[in-house]
Amino acid sequence: MAPQPPTLVFLNKNFLWCIIIQNQLLIAQFVSYILITYICVINYLINTIISMSQFFTMTEAVSIALHGIVLISKSDTSVNVTDIGEATGSSKHHVAKIMQRLVKENLLISQRGPTGGFMLRRKPSDINLLEVYEAVEGRTTIPECPIDKPICPFDKCILGNITCKLSSEFQEFLRNQTLDKYL
Repeated sequence: MAPQPPTLVFLNKNFLWCIIIQNQLLIAQFVSYILITYICVINYLINTIISMSQFFTMTEAVSIALHGIVLISKSDTSVNVTDIGEATGSSKHHVAKIMQRLVKENLLISQRGPTGGFMLRRKPSDINLLEVYEAVEGRTTIPECPIDKPICPFDKCILGNITCKLSSEFQEFLRNQTLDKYL
C-alpha cells in the first residue's frame, strides 16, 4: 500500500493549520534527518575549533623527550619507559624509541633488565634543552626565509624577518635552560 498524502486539519479560530502525518515512518525519517544534521554541525564546529592553526607547535617526540629527561633528572634511581609513558600519556614503545635517541646522543645511560631504565649521563646542570631537542629533531638552523625560498620576489621580507628573530630567540631559550632549573 502506497503512503497516503498528509492530511490537513483545521485547528482553531486563529486559522492555524496542523499537518497530521499519517505515516509514522515519515516522522522517524524527519527526526533522523534533523539529528544527523545537528550532529554534523556540532562535529564541524568542534573540528574547526580544534584544528585552528597555531604559531608554534612541538612534535610529540620532542615533548616526550623533554618531559622524560626532566623526570629522569628528578629521580635518584633509574626510570623505566612505563613510568615515563604513564607520566606523558604515551605508549611505552614510543617512549623507548625516543629515549634510545637520547642514549645515542650521550645524554642518558640505559640499563637493561627488570630493574633497568634510564639515568642521566651528565649532571643536570650540564644538559640543556636544546641538546635534547636536537637529539630528537636534528640540528636546528635559523632560516633566512620562513618558506625557504632562495630568491624573494620582493625587495624585503613582507614578514620583516620576524620568523628568523623568533627562531633565534627560541633556540637561545632552549640553550639557556638546563635540567637543574627543573629540579
